[in-house]
Amino acid sequence: MRYVLHCDLNNFYASVECLLDESLVGKPVAVCGRVEDRHGIVLAKNMIAKRAGIKTGMTLYEARKLAPNLETREVRHDIYIKYSKMVKKIYREYSDRVESFGIDEAWVDVSKIARNFYEAYAVADEIRKRVKSEIGLTISIGVSFNKVFAKLGSDIKKPDAITVIDTNNFKNLVWELPVEDLLYVGRSTKNKLNNLTIKTIGDLANFDLKLLIQHLGKWGEVLYSYARGEDHDEVKRYEDADEIKSVGNSLTYYRDITNNDDVEALLLLIAESVSARMIEYGYKYARTISLVVTTNDLRSFSRTHTVSEPTHLSSEIAETAMKLFLKHFDWSMGLVRGLGIAVSNFTNTEQISLTDTYMKRKKLEKLEEAVENVRRRFGRNAVSRGIVLKEKKMEELNIKDGHIVHPKSDL
Repeated sequence: MRYVLHCDLNNFYASVECLLDESLVGKPVAVCGRVEDRHGIVLAKNMIAKRAGIKTGMTLYEARKLAPNLETREVRHDIYIKYSKMVKKIYREYSDRVESFGIDEAWVDVSKIARNFYEAYAVADEIRKRVKSEIGLTISIGVSFNKVFAKLGSDIKKPDAITVIDTNNFKNLVWELPVEDLLYVGRSTKNKLNNLTIKTIGDLANFDLKLLIQHLGKWGEVLYSYARGEDHDEVKRYEDADEIKSVGNSLTYYRDITNNDDVEALLLLIAESVSARMIEYGYKYARTISLVVTTNDLRSFSRTHTVSEPTHLSSEIAETAMKLFLKHFDWSMGLVRGLGIAVSNFTNTEQISLTDTYMKRKKLEKLEEAVENVRRRFGRNAVSRGIVLKEKKMEELNIKDGHIVHPKSDL
């Protein structure tokens, strides 16, 4: 029997801000992209703000209608990464299998020190108390026999709580939950399952597998096994889980994006930051480019393309992302609030040829390298592409200093 914890830091960004500024305690708090702009976006909020009806993705203007006394802080990724590492250091004292699931979540396999669920709960409770007393943050922990159910457990009780989902109670605890609560069931998959009359996780677990595969393919079989508690995926070792597998960046703009020209300009800025970070981390070329689009009603989708020739050129990364956008996005879907690009599938082997295309790429590499050298010396905004000069706030963006490195594909 495996004993897996899923640890989820409660209201992480906002909790860190409250920890660092005691004047925020007892007040509604929102962490935003640009606090000086009335259209800045709420990226995180504390429980008081949440109870007031404030949701992630709202503009500050909308949030302040619900909570006129709302306190705001601009997002500080470097501070949050620091606290995330402090917390995960505690986790690693209990297991060498600690797998990050974003900056504020992680799985911890405690099977080596727990012989039953009672002991696994005791380990979870000790971790919870230590994070609270030593760092000042609260966590919710799910305890189960696999990663998927452990993740569900951490969502059931919040904040500062522990939920055990074992082999005896999982049908009662899990099967009554909405199917969209299951890990990896997004909006599109939820709609497909609902169309099959699958509303709960229990409905999914007891559905006809052949029919499910017929409608959802191989993914239907995977979700079916998850719902039945048959997830056998191991918690990765810490040193393996934190290997950089993709490099990316995302942007929530200060206003809704309404046209292809603005999308193209912002994708170029994001691609430049991704390319620069690739080189910093020693990756010369990437084969796979991914695009993430978030609409103004907070629906998100991602699309991926593997290029024929690996690249680190920002122009090629942006061009591929733009092609994905034009192919998969229609403005009837809404306006665009956020964009993201990630590159992965790295190689340091160059495909050498004597074609004109290859020679042009080498010249472009030298040009981009020269531009990056200027930016390193004089700042990111020392050299700007003409396409971004049409709007002052776009020109002033320094995307590269955001939260860039992704140990997993969590963009």
